[in-house]
Amino acid sequence: MNLSRRGFLKISGSAVGASVLGVGLNSAQAYAQPLAIEYAKETTTICPYCSVGCGIIVHTRGGEVINTEGDPNHPINRGTLCPKGSSLYQLRHNEARVTQPLYRGKGEREWKPVSWDWALGRIAEKVKKSRDGSFITTNARGQVVNRTDAIASCGSAAMDNEECYLYQKFLRSLGLVYIEHQARI
Repeated sequence: MNLSRRGFLKISGSAVGASVLGVGLNSAQAYAQPLAIEYAKETTTICPYCSVGCGIIVHTRGGEVINTEGDPNHPINRGTLCPKGSSLYQLRHNEARVTQPLYRGKGEREWKPVSWDWALGRIAEKVKKSRDGSFITTNARGQVVNRTDAIASCGSAAMDNEECYLYQKFLRSLGLVYIEHQARI
């Protein structure tokens, strides 16, 4: 099709004029629909992805998460969310989400589901064995140090100050010295 600039402007102007005048269009009736979050409980929280600390509103009904959105009253993000924060709803509603601990024994190919009690007990056993096997009470100069160099921790940026404080106290009580914080590693 060979269309000149003048021809394009004529066609465009005709289309705009027809749409303004409503030529060939049927009028539609507008009506209000009930909101999906109507009668839902609102809970404010912090986005778990990075250390920015954006505010999120979580809507629940009957114990189920039905919607998540940015908190417009939060001083950090003022209702906006990054792509990760916007997809927060999918953390809860995802067919591929792992909802129980999985364990793969030495030499095994398949992961098998285990109970939380078993998994936490196994982690505690491994931590105790590593700590007891590597615990140093004094250094080369004879000074009391009470530490282990065999365990390290890389904390979560999604933790608030109070959680970080308690986590740090717990790690120090085990004797850890290699404690790091991850803020978007």
